[in-house]
Amino acid sequence: MKYTATQVAGMVDHTNLKAFASTEDIRKLCAEAAANGFKSVCVNPVFVKFCREQLAGTGVLTCTVISFPLGQTTIAEKVNEAENAVADGCQEFDYVLNIGKLKEHDYAYIEEEMAALTTVARKTGTAVKVIFETCYLADEEIAEAAKIASRVKPDFIKTSTGFGTGGATAAHVDLMHANCGPDVCVKASGGIRSWAEAKDMLDAGASRLGVSAGMKIISELKEQEG
Repeated sequence: MKYTATQVAGMVDHTNLKAFASTEDIRKLCAEAAANGFKSVCVNPVFVKFCREQLAGTGVLTCTVISFPLGQTTIAEKVNEAENAVADGCQEFDYVLNIGKLKEHDYAYIEEEMAALTTVARKTGTAVKVIFETCYLADEEIAEAAKIASRVKPDFIKTSTGFGTGGATAAHVDLMHANCGPDVCVKASGGIRSWAEAKDMLDAGASRLGVSAGMKIISELKEQEG
């Protein structure tokens, strides 16, 4: 499939989740997102208020992460963190599901957790994305979590944090897309550093890209467009 730079930019969550990110780094992230028409900036919760101020009037959304990057906090703590982030001004939040519970095949827990975080999003008019961290999961576990999402209906399911042992793969995106149902979208993130890699994810069924290399990806695509 052929994509335009404008179209792809509108699918990019321009991301800086580094532990050492400074205010100036995030200011630059916001300026780049506004200049290129990216969908959102994705930052740690401490920068949510700042990003909303920087992005006012640009149309770029402020996205943050919850229980990141391990997912090993309680449901109540994840809900509280999400509610605080929304109060600070986030318009989307990406939470890490409890990977250990998923590995134990405690699917009831995963569904309860997903429902609780999706409820926060629905009550507050925000969007929620569920991070699977696919590098730690068997295909059966990925498919089952996606099927849970097809029932709970978060806005997105997402491949990776970018902090695990591996990132997004086209095969995992395809598997997630095949099992999440028509009401849930797939976000590919982690290790996507070129337009060729990004295109593979879009062709496999992703409709959002979480990348720190957004500037490079769009530049490469614009070069192809001539």
